[in-house]
Amino acid sequence: MRYIDEFQDPALARRLLDDIRSTVTRPWALMEVCGGQTHTIIRHGIDQLLPDEIELIHGPGCPVCVTPLEVIDKALEIASRPEVIFCSFGDMLRVPGTGRDLFQVRSEGGDVRVVYSPLDALKVARRNPDREVVFFGIGFETTAPPNAMTVHQARKLGITNFSLLVSHVRVPPAIEAIMRSPGCRVQGFLAAGHVCSVMGTAEYPDLAARHRVPIVVTGFEPLDILEGVRRAVRQLERGEHTVENAYARAVRPEGNPAALAMLEDVFEVTDRAWRGIGVIPGSGWRLAGRYREYDAEHRFSVTGITTREPAACRSGEVLQGLIKPHECEAFGTLCTPRNPLGATMVSSEGACAAYYLYRRLELGPPQARPTAPPAQPTDPTAPLEASPVV
Repeated sequence: MRYIDEFQDPALARRLLDDIRSTVTRPWALMEVCGGQTHTIIRHGIDQLLPDEIELIHGPGCPVCVTPLEVIDKALEIASRPEVIFCSFGDMLRVPGTGRDLFQVRSEGGDVRVVYSPLDALKVARRNPDREVVFFGIGFETTAPPNAMTVHQARKLGITNFSLLVSHVRVPPAIEAIMRSPGCRVQGFLAAGHVCSVMGTAEYPDLAARHRVPIVVTGFEPLDILEGVRRAVRQLERGEHTVENAYARAVRPEGNPAALAMLEDVFEVTDRAWRGIGVIPGSGWRLAGRYREYDAEHRFSVTGITTREPAACRSGEVLQGLIKPHECEAFGTLCTPRNPLGATMVSSEGACAAYYLYRRLELGPPQARPTAPPAQPTDPTAPLEASPVV
């Protein structure tokens, strides 16, 4: 990335902090919806530099963390089969399923391989026509287009021994579910810039208007986060609730037309379970019917999976923003990156991993903050859908 030093300039950071301090007059609670933003916040101590009136709530923005346990167990079942070469990004190999992970499957003889692109998995399929090659396709709107393109390419090339285990989720329905949840304290959002670089911002104005919350599209460097907070607080203090793009160097309102066209061709919207949260309507993608033969769940008929989360793990509450990672009794003791209980401690974007890496000695209760008032009520006549408690 060009100009990265400018977005970490301490003098500019102080100016933004001064501006925020001079603007805020009451408590506000903001949620960042990206694990990369969470790591920036904790690594640079941004939440500690902000005025006490501003609370940052860590949202379910880590794609590895929200992949449901059932899908992890399906991956383990498929990867254990002798005819399968199971390909995945490296951050999925240590995500615990029910009793084991992909590393253990590999140690037991499973052919589990780390790749750096889904197209690498397609190459593996071409080189091994006598084996079934499965790619573990997880993530938000950022990773969905290349996965869709790979399936499209497999069909075009007539590669029949390739399939995709799909667990893609979408951000706007998650924001909707958060705002509809009883006891929601979120009053503004820092939207993930990389998601909006693909999808654009068209889905956000209706959310902002309906729930009366500002949504600021934000990048991932310290000054990006501070500028996003500054804009959100300014709107809240003025009683405004619009969508602002504070990441214009990467995000256009229309998004990426080529990526959107590929998503439209290969995927269709579906309900999706989020690990530790529950099913959110319309929050995911699955392969469209014309690509069904490339669906690994269909191809391998993985059914009858029963899951069991570790009783000591409170990662679901972390993902919902109900607690901070160090408020979990297992944090840093029973649960560490070497021996994780939940995905939030494994992933490079997980909130628990961020606290362990950058704030691991702070194991006591968090400092008291002013209590933010509840978000403004939404239309009481609007129908409620099943949603997580956040």
